[in-house]
Amino acid sequence: MKSELPTELGLRPPARLRTVLAWSALVGACGGLLGFTYLAVLHGCEHVLGPAARDPWLHLLVMAGVGVVIGQLVRMLGSPGDIELLMDNVHVLDNRQADVRQLRSLLPISLLCIASGGGAGPEAPLVQTTGTTAQWFAERLRVSNVDQRMLTIAGMAAAFTVLFGAPIGAAFFALEILHRRGLQYHEALLPAVVASLIGYSVYVAASGLGLTPVWDFAMESEPVPTDLLWAIGAGVVGGAVALAFTNAVELGRRAIAPIPEVWRPALGGLVLGSLALLSPYALTYGKYQINPLLSTAAAPASFFALAALAKFAGTTATVASGWRGGFIIPMFFIGAALGHAFHALVPWTNEAVITCALMAAVNTGVTKTPLGSTLVVSKMVGLALVPTTAIAAVLALLLTHRSGLMSSQRERDEDE
Repeated sequence: MKSELPTELGLRPPARLRTVLAWSALVGACGGLLGFTYLAVLHGCEHVLGPAARDPWLHLLVMAGVGVVIGQLVRMLGSPGDIELLMDNVHVLDNRQADVRQLRSLLPISLLCIASGGGAGPEAPLVQTTGTTAQWFAERLRVSNVDQRMLTIAGMAAAFTVLFGAPIGAAFFALEILHRRGLQYHEALLPAVVASLIGYSVYVAASGLGLTPVWDFAMESEPVPTDLLWAIGAGVVGGAVALAFTNAVELGRRAIAPIPEVWRPALGGLVLGSLALLSPYALTYGKYQINPLLSTAAAPASFFALAALAKFAGTTATVASGWRGGFIIPMFFIGAALGHAFHALVPWTNEAVITCALMAAVNTGVTKTPLGSTLVVSKMVGLALVPTTAIAAVLALLLTHRSGLMSSQRERDEDE
């Protein structure tokens, strides 16, 4: 692998490393502030537009109206782009310019989509925002193409850590999501970790939320050897669910292709509002639904299975109709609900093991992030679940690596 040094700056490798890490720390701090600001505005919008504020029938009209507004904003402000374009810029070292103009469209559109109850979360818009900002910052510094890539990945990692509260897992997430067969830009790992840690510190200081995990699962008993077999089963099931989601989104996109692009979000809003009449779990991206769902006492397996199905349908309709948002947290929700459904059917299994394994497996099957998913999910319970969770995640990756929703995920160029 060739190493490209910023000879125009006259830096030797040790000095270059220190400089890149310093820039990564600054990118991480900016990412933490951007994340705090975006989520603060989002929470304010949710109080006005969220489904909890009104009757489901009335909210059906709100969803349709938001869909119409989204279509008009795209026409007036231009395309908000997507995270795939940012990922493509990371791969291609040809001095592509960061298109910060897309953010003027992305920010209001994504806030409307998520706050009103769309089934996709803030991870994709926020990662696109911080990654694009980091790329723009790197261009101003006139660094080498390789360093520009590392700073862009660092910006993405800062966004992930704001959302998940797991800095190390977020760093791996930012690196793995660029590929379908595992982390490949190894030189960017340390800058990504530095940006994640700084971004996490800034976000915690700004929000005052403390260091507790986003979700908290109680582990009633320690894992036993037979849990490794359950983890294998979770990997197979998670991979199957991920393939089903990928195919469902593609079918949905083809089904609405004849409809003019400006009206697709309105149709999506009608579908989402209609699904919410059947189950409240069809709306929102699920971050604040997971803990209440899993604390439901003595619920039958069908309750959790229907919650997973509703989130599956709501997120599919959201992504297929062009509503902006990410599907990482919804995949975690689906895995958690399926884990509890299985435990309700087979109560002698370790609930935490099954739930975490399925969360990581379903998400990995869609995003191809086995290490990041394992570290993010395992933080909720502890390191004791890393082996079983990793088995499920890696198996799901092996079963789904030929299928994916993000076309920009690809192999590293051997000449880089």
